[in-house]
Amino acid sequence: MSDPFKYRLLEVIGLYGDALREMANEMFGDGIMSAIDFSLDMEKVKGSQGEDRCKITLNGKWLEYKTF
Repeated sequence: MSDPFKYRLLEVIGLYGDALREMANEMFGDGIMSAIDFSLDMEKVKGSQGEDRCKITLNGKWLEYKTF
C-alpha cells in the first residue's frame, strides 16, 4: 500500500485490533460493529503540548452473534 494515511490506519488496527475486540466484547457481549449502519467523524484537536492531532470516531451499531 503506497498511501501513508491508509497504511497508518491499517497499522493501528493491526496493533490494537485484538485489544479493541476484547474490550468491545466485554462491554457489549460477543458480536461485531456494523459497517452498514455506521458513521465516522474526524476532528482536528490540540494535544497537551499544543500540537495538532487527528481524532477519529467510529460509530457503528453493535450486532450480537446469534445462534440459529
